[in-house]
Amino acid sequence: MNNNTHNSQQAILDNLHTAIIIIGDKLNIECMNPSAEMLFHFSSNRAHNRNIHQLIINEHEFYDRLSRTLISGHPFTRYETQLNIHNNTTVHVDFSVSPLEYKADGHFLLLEFTSLNHIQRYSQEEKLLTQHDASKALLRGLAHEIKNPLGGLRGAAQLLERELDEKNKTFTRIIINEADRLKNLVDRMVGPHELPNKTTINVHKIIEHVRQLVTAELRESLDKDKPSIKLLTDYDPSIPDLEADESMLIQVILNITRNAIAAIDKDGMIIFRTRARRHCTIGITSYPLVASIEIIDNGNGVASNLQEKIFLPMITGRADGTGLGLSIAQSLVQQHKGLIEFSSTPGETVFTILLPILLPDKRQHDAIQHGANS
Repeated sequence: MNNNTHNSQQAILDNLHTAIIIIGDKLNIECMNPSAEMLFHFSSNRAHNRNIHQLIINEHEFYDRLSRTLISGHPFTRYETQLNIHNNTTVHVDFSVSPLEYKADGHFLLLEFTSLNHIQRYSQEEKLLTQHDASKALLRGLAHEIKNPLGGLRGAAQLLERELDEKNKTFTRIIINEADRLKNLVDRMVGPHELPNKTTINVHKIIEHVRQLVTAELRESLDKDKPSIKLLTDYDPSIPDLEADESMLIQVILNITRNAIAAIDKDGMIIFRTRARRHCTIGITSYPLVASIEIIDNGNGVASNLQEKIFLPMITGRADGTGLGLSIAQSLVQQHKGLIEFSSTPGETVFTILLPILLPDKRQHDAIQHGANS
């Protein structure tokens, strides 16, 4: 196989969303594509020439089938299989093994893995996006129907106020103030109307601003009930700057962080973790590079009856909550073509903000290569 053909094959493999590993005669790894690096938490550079035993561990039947396929040339497929991997975790996958003409000398196999967890995540993301779009459409219609009569009531109260003495004007002012309050509530339910004013920003600068703001709020809290909450950071310095609206992202991270503070005890802990994700899919769109911002707390978790609808307006588990913080945050992130997803169990709740990083071609390539070599 000439170099041009080999490079062309490699380019195709690198752009596949399924995880691909190519192995040789002795079950040594020749290459992995970026999707395989993400699935197995192992870089292609580190994996090169290592035995597949070091990546997928203690799976003797799996190794035996690979060896037999190298001899016989017969492909095989397995569905809904759990494989133990090097970091003492398992992956839930469908996989197929096929002979491959990869180099001039030797026999090679192409191993293709489809993560069932990823398929489930894509489905959940699509459900989140569809649910949020449907709720926004419903709220826009509802807002129109509410604001029209509110405007009429407010106008009538203003006209009536001109005919009343100062003592009786108190009642018309109540009507006007309450109409204004309801209008503001409806506007908040519908979400922000402004388009993002995007500039080049550093996500860690944004998080540090929020962390300092929250630290000051905790210090100045009148009830002093949560003075010992720890705010920790775990940053990935390789994340490039991204184009985003700074004030919108501050509001998103602040809303989620305040929810986390409300959910934890006085000796609780919140971790801000950032990671660069390569070849990441948000909904049905694939991006070469995505910034992941995780806000992790060790509180009691989100109640199971709220988890399916946590991003809908007016949904809250707190008696003093408005139920608008997460809905607004999701709207702001979606305006950046991103998504907020979460997982929650007692003792660990993780809200993950995914933001595409759109860079000029060369910077994009360099960023992706940096991640592959790390």
